[in-house]
Amino acid sequence: MEFSGELLGWFRENGRVLPWRGKKNAYYTWLSEIMLQQTRVEAVKGYFFRFIERFPDIKSLAFAEEEEVLKLWEGLGYYSRARNLHKGAKLLVEKFDGKMPKDYADIRSIPGIGEYTAAAISSIVFGEKRPAVDGNLLRIFSRCEIYEGDILSKEAKFAAFQYFQEKMRDFPGDFNEALMDLGATVCLPKGKIDCDSCPISSFCKAHRGGNPEDYPKRRTKKPRKVEKYSIFVFREGDRIALVKRPKKGVLAGLYAFYQVAGHVSKKEALEEARKLGFSALKLRELGATRHIFTHKEWDMIGYEIDLGEFPEAVVKEEGFRFYTREEIKNNLSIPSAYGFYKSFVLS
Repeated sequence: MEFSGELLGWFRENGRVLPWRGKKNAYYTWLSEIMLQQTRVEAVKGYFFRFIERFPDIKSLAFAEEEEVLKLWEGLGYYSRARNLHKGAKLLVEKFDGKMPKDYADIRSIPGIGEYTAAAISSIVFGEKRPAVDGNLLRIFSRCEIYEGDILSKEAKFAAFQYFQEKMRDFPGDFNEALMDLGATVCLPKGKIDCDSCPISSFCKAHRGGNPEDYPKRRTKKPRKVEKYSIFVFREGDRIALVKRPKKGVLAGLYAFYQVAGHVSKKEALEEARKLGFSALKLRELGATRHIFTHKEWDMIGYEIDLGEFPEAVVKEEGFRFYTREEIKNNLSIPSAYGFYKSFVLS
């Protein structure tokens, strides 16, 4: 049997049951693919159900307040995904009456939708013969063709696209989803490969050569940059001070605790509070934590500082606003980078 037939036969017996599959619903496919970027499937399922319960279609998402969208996204990280999803929904209402267009180029024009997501939507929902090349497909391709180049290069992506497009016959959506599942459950990263369960092992040159562990090839990654910060949880009675981060950069425009560069001492922390115009009554060390982003890492220490009276003018000037625990819990989205310190607020 040919490549496509073996793959699709395996998929019908072994494909994962996922809440967004089998619906031919462009909104569900779009939402799930955006959520799945940088996030595990099991973690996404709960978010997906909560999201579609509140925003069952594109129009309901388009007319939502951004703050509510971000709150539902809280914990998934990479908040630009949520903002682009919201912008995309608005554009779809303005240009396409709240419906996902069938044309690949139109899908690709929507904010936050790249080549992979557009290919996934156009193939799974609209039957276009277009491989959705992601990390899973690149890994499978590299082993099938013993690709010696850097698998993260543009050249590798183009070669993988051509390879799978030549093998794609009927049911392009199932073909793409089968490859996604194969990469997620069988043709796994090094050390976990299960060639004995692979339906296309006979087409795989690395399997025949007995060296699938040698692929894919990657250029050496640069070590993550480590940045040190001190986090301040300013407390005034039962209210907590938050600021909004700058509109550009890491965690842009999200609610956050006040922070300064470097690890400051207790004495320096109290001096920082005084410089801001606060009257510090009591300081408590909250401990250290780390948060890993894609290309950098935050090494943080934290202080909780109980405040006395403070001038409202200073609060406005510095951008502070005070919120109750209930408001933070129910209404505001605080990034998971601050999750360790947020736990002190909500406990």
